[in-house]
Amino acid sequence: MQTKSRFSEAEREAVYRAIFERRDVRRNFLRKPIPDAVMMRLLTAAHHAGSVGFMQPWDFVVIRNHGTKRAVKDLFIDANSKASTRYTGAKGALYRGLKLEGIEEAPINLCITCSRRRGGSSVLGRSTVRATDLYSTCCAVQNLWLAARAEGIGVGWVSILDHEALKRVIGVPKSVTVLAYLCLGYVSKFEGQPDLEAAGWRSRIPVGRLIHDESWGNRIHDQRGDEDAHHQSLYTNRGRRKNQTGRRATGMERQSAGRSLRDDR
Repeated sequence: MQTKSRFSEAEREAVYRAIFERRDVRRNFLRKPIPDAVMMRLLTAAHHAGSVGFMQPWDFVVIRNHGTKRAVKDLFIDANSKASTRYTGAKGALYRGLKLEGIEEAPINLCITCSRRRGGSSVLGRSTVRATDLYSTCCAVQNLWLAARAEGIGVGWVSILDHEALKRVIGVPKSVTVLAYLCLGYVSKFEGQPDLEAAGWRSRIPVGRLIHDESWGNRIHDQRGDEDAHHQSLYTNRGRRKNQTGRRATGMERQSAGRSLRDDR
């Protein structure tokens, strides 16, 4: 069957909505379980990520057992205690007030690994950049994250963990690399801003400052002004679903005009 090469307007809007409304979720998890069929959709989406040499180096450890979650939470508490010593004064106080995981609150924890020996000693496209297997696995994480947002499921990445200790808890072989430990679950709401931005930890960098034309440092986009307006206005105009002519405000050209890609709820 021949597939369409172009998405419909509504389909494009849905893709951009998932991208702009994706959040690193650490709170607001509901006790509602994720059905097996939905979880399989998410894992299948992850499995369809691009991978160098079609290596497909990922595996998925799905964790529901509370005892396992508790053991992982203990690893987080230890690692976070050590990490907090890096920050002093107001920054330290802010750090200690941040919620940085939802390990026990989330119905499902998911460990995504990278088998760096998969595909043998010579993987097409990996001879000069060995880390492309790790990059590929990151693509799998992003696929899952966006699919989860489309399903109304929050995902939080717990990066403050000793991965070697984590391997012992969940039985990951020494030869396999732990890449991501995620918390998944339906949530009561998705926040309008990333938590760290809302807390004042860091601000989003305007995209124009990060675009270099032809050579490093030639930032003509930055000279034109703020071209990251779609990020700043994404939640400002959340209630305006249609423009005056009744047509949806969607597509990159309308984002720059300050339109929101977010549907009413």
